[in-house]
Amino acid sequence: MKTKTQFLNALAVGAAMMALAACGSKDGGAQQAPAAAAPPPMEVDVVTVTPGSVTLTQDLPGRLEAYRSAQVRARVDGIIEKRQFTEGSDVKAGDMLFQIDPRNYRTAYDSAKSDESVARQTLERYKPLLAAKAVSQQDYDLAEAKLKQAEASLSKAQLDMENTHVPAPISGRIGRAQVTEGALVGHGESTLLATIEQVNPIYANFTQPGSDLMHLQQAFKSGKLKRAGSAQVELVLEDGSIYPMPGKLLFSNLAVDPSTGSVTLRAEFPNPKQELLPGTFASIRLPEGNADDSIRIPQRAVMTGTQGQSVLVVDDESKVAVRPVKTGSMAGSDFVILEGLKPGDQVIVNGIQKVRPGSPVKAVQWNPEGSSPVADAPATSEKK
Repeated sequence: MKTKTQFLNALAVGAAMMALAACGSKDGGAQQAPAAAAPPPMEVDVVTVTPGSVTLTQDLPGRLEAYRSAQVRARVDGIIEKRQFTEGSDVKAGDMLFQIDPRNYRTAYDSAKSDESVARQTLERYKPLLAAKAVSQQDYDLAEAKLKQAEASLSKAQLDMENTHVPAPISGRIGRAQVTEGALVGHGESTLLATIEQVNPIYANFTQPGSDLMHLQQAFKSGKLKRAGSAQVELVLEDGSIYPMPGKLLFSNLAVDPSTGSVTLRAEFPNPKQELLPGTFASIRLPEGNADDSIRIPQRAVMTGTQGQSVLVVDDESKVAVRPVKTGSMAGSDFVILEGLKPGDQVIVNGIQKVRPGSPVKAVQWNPEGSSPVADAPATSEKK
């Protein structure tokens, strides 16, 4: 009987626990949060394709060169007594740069001056004697020749003494001194003391493939391109930035170098702050011609893969789609699109790495002057 009572009590306890569990399950279900809402579409920067007239350009590799360069050399033998400039500073034409020991040259000058004085006095004495037939014409001519020789010796001695002061031949920036104080210079050869370079303005030397020049001329003849109206060129620095002051094209060597197949060109750029240094590598952006009804998009929007070149666009359903394209020449830092895009297409320029084809996005017009809210690393976009 006791066992039966215990069994009934256990059943009652189990039923109560099941009832409590059922109540807890109902209460918990009532407290569950609703399903999370879908996130808003990601914003991407886009440019809307609009045909127009563009200036086709070509970036050509080049190197900067000083506008003028002068080597400062010793013109007389001697010991350097003093260097009178600061290395890397700006100097003006005529500034004293080095002092060579002048004592030997001063002695030679004094001796030559004395000889010249004696020869002059002798000739002056011979003049009345020649008139009185007291000296022969031959003696007078010999005295006159000695005076001219003494004058030449005096002039050379004076020039040698002046050359102990070494001046700057041109204005510009002087580099490192090639000799130290106490060094013997000019002994048997003209010793290089320093180099001065004038870098404002500055030259940019570059080359263009002869085949490109021929194709360009053919495009002008056929009417596909119009000649660019400006001879201004831009300088693209090593970090990809554009030098703020445009330059001008000086000349083109119309002869093709047989060893390289290239044509040599030169441009001149203002350099008032002397930020551009000779020997620096840079690219020269050369305007080649104008093309009408052309489509241009930023270079960063073009992706290059195994299937060729392509861009991402926002379609009519506000979804990302891949569009194969074919690029042509450059227009500044932009690609000119030959095939694959039409007016009105929205091409993604920022956010490319964060979206996938078919994903919904919100298109925002790109403002290249301001900071982009969805900026990311530009895609690989080398022209093939």
